[in-house]
Amino acid sequence: MNLEKVFFAFFSILALTLNFGFFIGEIDDPDHHNAYELFAALIVSLIATIMKFGDRAHIGALLLATSLVADLQLIAAALVWGFTLYVAETELTPAIIASIVSLSGGAMLANLTSVILLVVETVTFRR
Repeated sequence: MNLEKVFFAFFSILALTLNFGFFIGEIDDPDHHNAYELFAALIVSLIATIMKFGDRAHIGALLLATSLVADLQLIAAALVWGFTLYVAETELTPAIIASIVSLSGGAMLANLTSVILLVVETVTFRR
């Protein structure tokens, strides 16, 4: 068993599950979406992206691209949240939280694509 591939798969799947945990719930209810969960999803997604650097295969490029998309979506969601609370100094309205959750949903789709590609690569791997 290759420990590097185990960690790689672990962080890819953890990024997806944390993002899903943040995404699930009423789209416009701030009580259903925790800022710490969004932060954890972003950090794990960034770790997963770093782990995808260096793979020179075509599938590696696709995995990196999906991770970068997820990172950008999660960074945008965190920026909207931070801007709303600390720069504009307003409450999280249903419209703003819906925007944050929608950005997280885009990241979740990118993470799901990454996990599907990872499974496809594993299934097609020949010894």
